[in-house]
Amino acid sequence: MTQGTINATVDELIARSNRLGADPTNTNYAGGNTSAKGTETDPVTGDPVELVWVKGSGGDLGTLKPAGLAALRLDRMRALVNVYPGVEREDEMVAAFDYCLHGKGGAAPSIDTAMHGLVDSAHVDHLHPDAGIAIATAADGEALTERIYGDKVVWVPWRRPGFQLGLDIAAIKEKNPQAIGCILGGHGITAWGDTSDACEQNSRWIITTAQAYIDEHAKAEPFGALLEGYGALPEAQRRAKAAALAPTIRSIASTDRPMVGHLTDSDVVLDFLARAEHTRLTELGTSCPDHFLRTKVKPLVLDLPADASVEDCQARLRELHEAYRADYAAYYERWADDDSPAMRGADPLIVLVPGVGMFSYGKDKQTARVAGEFYVNAINVMRGAEGLSTYTPIDESEKFRIEYWALEEAKLARMPKPKPLATRIALVTGAASGIGKAIAQRLAAEGACVVIADLDPAKAQEAAAEIGGPDVAVGVGADVSDADAVKASIDAAVLAFGGLDLVVNNAGMSISKPLLETTEADWDRQHDVMAKGSFLVSREAARVLIEQGLGGDIVYIASKNAIFAGPNNIAYSAVKADQAHQVRLLAAELGEHGIKVNGINPDGVVQGSGIFAGGWGAKRAAVYGVEEKDLGKFYAQRTLLKREVLPEHVANAVFVLCSPDLTHTTGLHVPVDAGVAAAFLR
Repeated sequence: MTQGTINATVDELIARSNRLGADPTNTNYAGGNTSAKGTETDPVTGDPVELVWVKGSGGDLGTLKPAGLAALRLDRMRALVNVYPGVEREDEMVAAFDYCLHGKGGAAPSIDTAMHGLVDSAHVDHLHPDAGIAIATAADGEALTERIYGDKVVWVPWRRPGFQLGLDIAAIKEKNPQAIGCILGGHGITAWGDTSDACEQNSRWIITTAQAYIDEHAKAEPFGALLEGYGALPEAQRRAKAAALAPTIRSIASTDRPMVGHLTDSDVVLDFLARAEHTRLTELGTSCPDHFLRTKVKPLVLDLPADASVEDCQARLRELHEAYRADYAAYYERWADDDSPAMRGADPLIVLVPGVGMFSYGKDKQTARVAGEFYVNAINVMRGAEGLSTYTPIDESEKFRIEYWALEEAKLARMPKPKPLATRIALVTGAASGIGKAIAQRLAAEGACVVIADLDPAKAQEAAAEIGGPDVAVGVGADVSDADAVKASIDAAVLAFGGLDLVVNNAGMSISKPLLETTEADWDRQHDVMAKGSFLVSREAARVLIEQGLGGDIVYIASKNAIFAGPNNIAYSAVKADQAHQVRLLAAELGEHGIKVNGINPDGVVQGSGIFAGGWGAKRAAVYGVEEKDLGKFYAQRTLLKREVLPEHVANAVFVLCSPDLTHTTGLHVPVDAGVAAAFLR
């Protein structure tokens, strides 16, 4: 086989993987794996060598690239059969795959590698389609498989993924030459084919045939009758209640370690929670290993109707959380042995609230969102299984063996160290340009999820898109002088990311006039935006921070003018002094809740500044007798360090104040002015 043919084999595999992975009816995000076999010349011996290319550990089929494949020698893989020590020691076989690798680079082989290498077919797909798992988790799944597929698809009883499962499927393929694939009990499907196209067609046929059978034969209401009072609230009411409950639920989910959240209020979730059987089914937990590794074995379910008050829901959620933690600890104790990893945490990753929706949690927004997607997959699986039969997931002991698998622990240990602000959720006002935008960019770069609030919502959304999209940043409109608009922006933050940890009061404007030219309207407008605006933002943010009980940071972008008195600037400088004292007052009041409040006093930040571009620069330049274009240089020359202050310098200071290295500092004002002696703090 030529190099061009080899590349074509890999190209076909990638294209097939991307097509299958792009369709959520075929498999969940990062779920399943695909492979292709071919021949390459060994660069050492010059002899042909048979290889298998298989999706590596942790990759996603929909976005798979060649670097995400592991390439292994088939002769060495097949030789592992001779040294296989049996199911009690099969974890050792994953390490043995490393001795089968061909060439440099590539991904780490996954636990499913044996399935792909040992099955005698040029192309193999292993997928987690909802329809397929519905058959796999039905109480009579084996009989259903025969009824639906005849002898074209073979039932495989549940077995934990690994080398023995690969041997089992290889034996089934050999004994059933007419078969195109199998249903893996409790788990998913596997299909094979002589060509890449044939393999893909077989995978799709197994999935669509299962779905068609479910559609035709399932009972009308597999989740039971509607429960009175448990139906979905109207959208506006639902979102308002979700925002009110989000801080409490995040507090629950973050007891052991901080989490980022995601809200799913789709019809699938809301209808499930409105049905009589949802309590029984949620208690049974999920079945597919990919599902419960992301969602924990079962969710926390609020047992109150949709119209229950926020206060009643909060109180009941806290009670249920205590019971959930005790139940999870008992689950761990039931199945742990001396070799089991330590318990990783007893908090739920999925919280279900009737009438409102599902809150899902993870180490970042993407992980939280995907956990929610996986539980939607689980709901679809339960619907299919209950529609045809009775939903019967794998045994609890098997779930534990996978959740606390040594291989899973090793996989977690390989994950990169989190960034300093990972799991933190920030809201920055006035963040579509200038200092605010630089702050938002720096916080996101350090791992935070960021809400960009700005008077211009279109510019806020544009800035968020530049930073990285909805898993990293969202943009919202906010007039900080309007209490309702401020509350809406805080609600948007908790709905987008599950809560709030860090607030930067940066929104501002400047009216540069002498005393006698400053009107009452000028004074009121300046104070409405900056003094009142900072107060409103801090007040609404504090409600969330206190309810969460996770501490937090509030940072004010004040000014050198809060300390230093200059001419023709009465309204702006007075309001900056107001902000500076708000820092001290709030630091004193909020400290008991673990909330730090600090300020930054910049000066001369001309570059990228919306204030300077809006006329302030021209007026200040006139006061100092310089060209407007030279104002930044002028400010720099009057400093002790002779350096111009840029927006990123202010952003650096915000990061330091909120970083893990400055956890014991509150009530501080940090000058970022390149050294202005007259503005030294005294």
